[in-house]
Amino acid sequence: MKFEYLNKKLAIIGAGYLQKPLVLKAKELGLEVHCFAWEEGAVCKPLADCFYPISTTDKNAILKECLKINIDGITTIATDIAVPSVNFVAQQMGLIGNGDCNSLVLTNKYRMRQVFDRNQIRLPKFVRINESSPVFKEDSFRYPLIVKPVDRSGSRGVKKVDESSGLELAIKTAQKESFVNDCIVEEYIEGDEVSVEAISWKGKHYVLAITDKETTGSPYFVEVAHHQPSRLPQKIQSNIIQETEKCLTALGVKNGASHSEFRIDPKGDVFVIEVGARMGGDFIGSDLVELSTGYDFLKGVIDVSLGYFTTPKKTYNKCSGVYFLSKERSHLQPEITSGTEKYIVKAQMTNPEIRCLTCSDDRSGYLIYQDSHKVIL
Repeated sequence: MKFEYLNKKLAIIGAGYLQKPLVLKAKELGLEVHCFAWEEGAVCKPLADCFYPISTTDKNAILKECLKINIDGITTIATDIAVPSVNFVAQQMGLIGNGDCNSLVLTNKYRMRQVFDRNQIRLPKFVRINESSPVFKEDSFRYPLIVKPVDRSGSRGVKKVDESSGLELAIKTAQKESFVNDCIVEEYIEGDEVSVEAISWKGKHYVLAITDKETTGSPYFVEVAHHQPSRLPQKIQSNIIQETEKCLTALGVKNGASHSEFRIDPKGDVFVIEVGARMGGDFIGSDLVELSTGYDFLKGVIDVSLGYFTTPKKTYNKCSGVYFLSKERSHLQPEITSGTEKYIVKAQMTNPEIRCLTCSDDRSGYLIYQDSHKVIL
């Protein structure tokens, strides 16, 4: 154990499979780990030093325990729902975070778009639909449209609508998935989709990787694969990096990981879709960044939460990626179950039932690779 981690206590909000890489890394560093989550699905419970059966959204109860423990840092990865609790506790205890006042913006797609609009950041035309403004003025928008809840991830409740006949049902579905019965409708941008992993320290942003995404396409756009590094032209990648930095600054993201999503239209214009003040899920942040660059992103996130920071260094350039198993991609099953190819880093069946995809929860397994070139399966 390095001296800086000696007797340090880290609170991790969440204890599901998304947090498992973070818990394992913290334990590897020698930290005392305290996890907060409901017991159902808490795979990290036996891995943590202490587990608290408290909702990830109950920030006051979490704060009460963190004060008793006298934690040295607090963080989460790959989930938006825990971000408000992380920021609240960090602010109350004088720890590293992004400020409790930013949480509503960082976890609400409508408020986020308002910030982008005010800061003249290019984004699709959008409108909010809720109980107080239930009418969609169709003649001022261009089809196709994307309908999504304001506060969910993993493609839950997201649907592309090509004509007006399908709009009402899509809105009702998105509102039902929303925690606050709220959704947005925005014009669909044709083109490539990427995400950007970055880490920030005191307002300075360091882009680590741009990830090319593959999705099921219309109507649900569930992500089926991710690949690093991006194959987009360098000029477009430079624009994406600039837009990422503008978005993070506008949203008040000063410390820790971020995951930003963009679409690039056929003309090469970059449109922001959304930004999360946390590491990306789907193994992008926890696995792919280190596999493609050599930078230990998990350790970087932990270090920031504890008040340490070292400028990220990429020690090599390799290709990495993840493929997800579904009925649409059932040809992947032999690769996942055998796991014998040299490029396979990790592979697992997560559900014996292979289903069609309507959201990321429908995926049945995954395969993570690293190679000198992009692996096409």
